[in-house]
Amino acid sequence: MATRPEVRGDIRDIGLAEQGALKIAWADRQMPVLAGIRERFAVERPLDGWRISACLHVTAETANLMRTLMAGGADAVLCSSNPLSTQDDVAASLVADHGIPTYAIKGEDRDSYYGHIAAALDHAPQVTMDDGADLVTELHTRRTELLDGVVAGTEETTTGVIRMRAMAAAGKLRFPVLAINEAATKHLFDNRYGTGQSAIDGILRATNVLIAGKQVVVGGYGWVGRGIAARAAGMGGIVTVVEVDPTRALEAAMDGFRVANAATAAEVGEIFIAATGNLNVWGAAHFPKMRDGTILANAGHFNDEFELPALEAQSVSSREVRPFTREYTMADGRRIYLLADGRLVNLGAAEGHPALVMDMSFANQALGLEWLRANAATLQPQVYTIPDEIDRDVARLKLASMGIQIDPMTPDQQAYSESWESGT
Repeated sequence: MATRPEVRGDIRDIGLAEQGALKIAWADRQMPVLAGIRERFAVERPLDGWRISACLHVTAETANLMRTLMAGGADAVLCSSNPLSTQDDVAASLVADHGIPTYAIKGEDRDSYYGHIAAALDHAPQVTMDDGADLVTELHTRRTELLDGVVAGTEETTTGVIRMRAMAAAGKLRFPVLAINEAATKHLFDNRYGTGQSAIDGILRATNVLIAGKQVVVGGYGWVGRGIAARAAGMGGIVTVVEVDPTRALEAAMDGFRVANAATAAEVGEIFIAATGNLNVWGAAHFPKMRDGTILANAGHFNDEFELPALEAQSVSSREVRPFTREYTMADGRRIYLLADGRLVNLGAAEGHPALVMDMSFANQALGLEWLRANAATLQPQVYTIPDEIDRDVARLKLASMGIQIDPMTPDQQAYSESWESGT
């Protein structure tokens, strides 16, 4: 029997490792692009010796990304980017079977969450990998003594990119960050198809409600909101979109959805799904308008999209009625149901995105790190969009894995597309 690596990290139960290994292997079979990159990394070792601190959702898909980084020679540690997104069996397998120090426990409190981020930063990273920018924020506020050793970082999600761009605009960002979220093969697929499916999945697992015939209100019509609205409508939901951006609101209307302001939507909705990455989409002024039995679910990264202190203040009692479903009884007897503590419902109440779509997102992460290793010395402390050639390579690899062939341009077509002389 093989000897397992030394246990390092803070996880719920090392005894869950066998179950986690099965889950990681299942995801790996649906991540052929990342698997191919891992095979090449094992030979070329493009990340050799790089210390990486990763703050990501600890899922089976993330485990396969971490395996890829280690195959490429990285010295990596992992902590969770959200208190509810950890899969405890996966965390156990990462530690027991792969020797990757992991600091993550599903349902951890705030102190444990930030303690785990601190433990990941104790690794003195040369590179950060973030999903939501909590690790980088801690690095720039409480662990500034480590900043001089950081070469570069990556950011996985919309919320984190927004935060890091704000840091860069304020002159506070101290190293270059590659915005993985801005890759077309990430936001067009992961955000739209991944969250579109997995957010609905989380709602169904938490409540077992029927979507068909329900008034579903989607807050935000970015790529995540588009995906959720499309999936809810596809299941028979009657979808209303709330948006502050006039162009996106117009797009939602022309996609066939009702568009309304937050107050109007509050009166008609039965299921509210927030997908804005912003603050208090629905709050103190809206809760009194909501129907008895209203369900609140957040698909954004932080639990800020519903004004939870106001919900607590306006209710007379609350109780857990199903796993990840809390019932708030209001003064007039109405009940409002909050899913996954208002945190990202797809990972809080379900398993997150399907591995098939995360294959592209994490392929961008792996190839983005390889690009940073080659180019970091020439980059400024700002947020960079992932190079188009990486994006296109990921798309080509994904098409090949699906058995799909496309034509390249002919030389004449290429010349025509680059010329200005030809006319009518």
